[in-house]
Amino acid sequence: MKSPVGLGFTGSGFMGLTHAEAASLVEETKLVAVAGGSRAPKLAGQYRVDVEPDVAALVRRSDIDAVVITTPHHVHVGEALAAIEAGKHVLVEKPLATTVADCDRIIDAAARRGVVLAVGYHQRFRVNNRRACELIRAGEIGRLLAFQVSMPLPMAVLQADTGFGPSWRWWNDPESVGHIINGGPHAIDLLRWFTGSEVAAVSAFCRTFRDPVPVERTTVALIELAAGAIGTLFSTCELPAPNFPGEEFRFRLMGERALIDLDAYGELRLNEGGEWRTVSAQPPVGHHASATILNPVRMQSYQEQMRAFVRAAAGEPSEAGAGADGRAGVAACLAMLEASKRGMVVRPDGRAARAE
Repeated sequence: MKSPVGLGFTGSGFMGLTHAEAASLVEETKLVAVAGGSRAPKLAGQYRVDVEPDVAALVRRSDIDAVVITTPHHVHVGEALAAIEAGKHVLVEKPLATTVADCDRIIDAAARRGVVLAVGYHQRFRVNNRRACELIRAGEIGRLLAFQVSMPLPMAVLQADTGFGPSWRWWNDPESVGHIINGGPHAIDLLRWFTGSEVAAVSAFCRTFRDPVPVERTTVALIELAAGAIGTLFSTCELPAPNFPGEEFRFRLMGERALIDLDAYGELRLNEGGEWRTVSAQPPVGHHASATILNPVRMQSYQEQMRAFVRAAAGEPSEAGAGADGRAGVAACLAMLEASKRGMVVRPDGRAARAE
């Protein structure tokens, strides 16, 4: 594959800006054009690239080799299929789509056209998450038995910061499903990436307490992995600021021989003999204020993800999230919503599961 890889972007909001900055910092890529969103002219001007009137015009360009999709969830499928049919490699911000059927359409189209489909699981490239994966895969804690995942986010902080520019109104659109499908795929992906085990079944309570919106904002779920581990996931965007200290994205993992306390935005600690020791630390990311979102620490994981995407497109080994990883995250999160609606344990394929 030629270098630098010509990139087109769809979407010009928070994640469009993030990925555009990542592309500008990676020598293997070149940002060529952007389409979509009211902020597109401003974003294009900021990076001195072209603005296209729509996705169809973007994917027709011969100087674009790959497309990065950063638009609201419910338009991912149409844009991904358009890019794939034009022979472009695709990196889709999570979630891959809003239904499992649409995930399958995207995956099948990419396979048929022979292009790479990657999903925006940048958390794989954070310092502590990567180190935790190494420890677990190396057998340092033995077989994983149980886990707790905490993901509280005071969304009001982001919405109140007018410096971001983009609108967050689409979060309230039922077509984009709800909060759990926005952040939850990160948790599901890391659990699968750490262990190599699929989600076997879930049960959940999904609610909205504060916001007068027709979509889910808070989920408490029980998760069973195929290898036998069981755990909980707490996800919300409704809590008042400030957040619970150290809980924004935290995993507590109980293995046969040791414990891991993973704060993705703080310290990774290991207890393998009765005492806790710090294995690694994530420098402050600074991702909740417009003045700091493009700082080098936050951009590190997006730069590494972009490089991994280029490696995948070149047919080289890569830790970039693949289409199947994106599908798994969507399936698990939709199963939580279905389990809450039906009041039962549900498998990611939508079938009811008998609780043991």
